[in-house]
Amino acid sequence: MRILLVEDEEHIRSLVKLNLELEEFEVIATGNGKDAVKLFHEQHFDLLILDVMLPDMDGFQICEQVRLTNMEVPIIFLTAKDAASDRIAGLKRGADDYLTKPFNLEELLLRVHNLLRRSNKEEAANHEKYSFGENEVNFLTFEAKGLRSAFTLTKKEAMLLKLLVDRKNEVVSRQQILQSVWGYDVYPSTRTIDNFILNFRKYFEVDPSNPQFFISVRGVGYRFVG
Repeated sequence: MRILLVEDEEHIRSLVKLNLELEEFEVIATGNGKDAVKLFHEQHFDLLILDVMLPDMDGFQICEQVRLTNMEVPIIFLTAKDAASDRIAGLKRGADDYLTKPFNLEELLLRVHNLLRRSNKEEAANHEKYSFGENEVNFLTFEAKGLRSAFTLTKKEAMLLKLLVDRKNEVVSRQQILQSVWGYDVYPSTRTIDNFILNFRKYFEVDPSNPQFFISVRGVGYRFVG
């Protein structure tokens, strides 16, 4: 089983990596958020352990990006941010567990084993499909059924729709969308996002000019109501 460990404190990273390897896990470790996202997209991992406060991209943002394309892989936050609001923020972004520093190493290992036991294809299947109104989307295959036809979403369309669905009833700013869907290196024009939303309305709304699912929030971004 392969684990991606993202921790910028070198002594903690080395300690956790060593003990996971003693449990016979293969561990890839990094202290940089952007490197972590690149590693995740290039390789297969069975579990992620994420610090929150990281250079370039924090753990919450990493988790959000991962969940746009993968609802299956278990994610544990391992962080000094111990406020209830931080734990809630991490869990809302799709984490499976949240352990605060200082932590008991044996407890961390136990949580890793428990999450890996619970992680299976049957659980993942529950997250693949999403329905709203008379519409249905499969985020694994990108296949969608709108009011007028069945079609296949592009990867970016699926990622944007997944972000909005995961943040249902919340206002998601254009900046958040750009960071989560397009990443930090290449930003398209915010007009690109507007065009994607217009397409969603054509696909899924009864009356695209009077949307009930994809709501504009002037000067900020969009809110999905589903």
